[in-house]
Amino acid sequence: MTTQAPAQVPAPPTADARWRDVAAVVGARLLVRLRRVTDAIRPLAWVLMALAVGLWILGQSAGWAEFTIAAAVIALTVALCALFLIGRTAYDVALDLARTRVVVGERAIGGLTLANHGSRAILPSRVVLPVGAGRGEFGIQRLAPGEEAEELFAIPTQRRGVVKVGPVSVVRGDPLGLFERAHRRDDPVDLYVHPRTIAFEGQSLGFLRDLEGMPATDLSRDDVSFHALVEYQPGDDLRHVHWRSTARTGTLMMRQYEETRRSHFVIALSRAASDYADDEEFELAISAAGSIGLRAIRDSQRVEVRVQGRDLAAGSGKQLLDSLAAVTHSRPRYGGIDALSAVIARNMPLASIVVLVCGSKVRGEDLRSACARLPFGARVLAVVADRAATAPSLRRIGDADVVTVGALEQVPLALQRVLA
Repeated sequence: MTTQAPAQVPAPPTADARWRDVAAVVGARLLVRLRRVTDAIRPLAWVLMALAVGLWILGQSAGWAEFTIAAAVIALTVALCALFLIGRTAYDVALDLARTRVVVGERAIGGLTLANHGSRAILPSRVVLPVGAGRGEFGIQRLAPGEEAEELFAIPTQRRGVVKVGPVSVVRGDPLGLFERAHRRDDPVDLYVHPRTIAFEGQSLGFLRDLEGMPATDLSRDDVSFHALVEYQPGDDLRHVHWRSTARTGTLMMRQYEETRRSHFVIALSRAASDYADDEEFELAISAAGSIGLRAIRDSQRVEVRVQGRDLAAGSGKQLLDSLAAVTHSRPRYGGIDALSAVIARNMPLASIVVLVCGSKVRGEDLRSACARLPFGARVLAVVADRAATAPSLRRIGDADVVTVGALEQVPLALQRVLA
């Protein structure tokens, strides 16, 4: 029989340990309060306080009353400005954007509502609304209990992107700008600025109008596209025996099928800066990719969008445009359109249609190499964005159709030439 050693009961903490824990908690709280106080002091206030201390010391050591009086005046001014921080700024803030998704060039309209639901009046304050890298400021007058103030604003959207609006900050400060206390009152809202797209009708970018997929040249023992009858081989599935031919020939005959592929529409958008002449050409490529993707989605195609480094969500038109709104230039290590084609060939071998979208700086041999790397059997269309092109043009590189467009309005005409 074995005996277990009695469990050791931890010794109670000593008085010194308890005092150290209490001191650590109190010190952490004081540090937080001190940080809040120092955050409210602007650089000009630090300069004036240092100047007051220096004048006071100089006046006392040199016996100059003028310096002492100047130090007292500065200190009194700083103290009076600090009194402006006293008061409540407990607004109930509501930030409302009429539309969280706009097309580049449109204005996003929003409203900011501040309400005083307390029992005391709130002194005048300033409200700061960050919008991307900039910010808007609103002056709010004194609000009595139960009053509300509403401010309307418009956000210009000159460039595509995802703009973070907010969080709203209520700022209390003094007239001289020595102190400023800010309280965040709302969560930020993402504003999606979609690229320009163009809708075109009467052209189906896909090959498939049925549910089974398109037949390929590869033969299979089990699929849905019938090809021919062959003799039985060991291991064949007996469910595919063609009994009429077997009875007629006396040999067990099996159905042979062509492998079919689902309608898999892939858009490969290069975001390498070296592939484009300028930012406007990059925006044209994104708009072209978005227009083609929206058309493919309306054709009930399974659409996937790939850029260097990641896939883009494209389950619906809204997801596609949201994803394109956030596209930026990639790092050089991801390579250009040639490297992107290699990724597609490796990860999407059953793609039925591949659309390559790039800029005018892509060399002909690089584009040829990119088209050659794509999955065998897939139809390839390359769209080259070149703002110098006055009219769309069409040429062939291997088995791929290559169209060059100089404006978004040229995309429907270019695709009409390809599908003609």
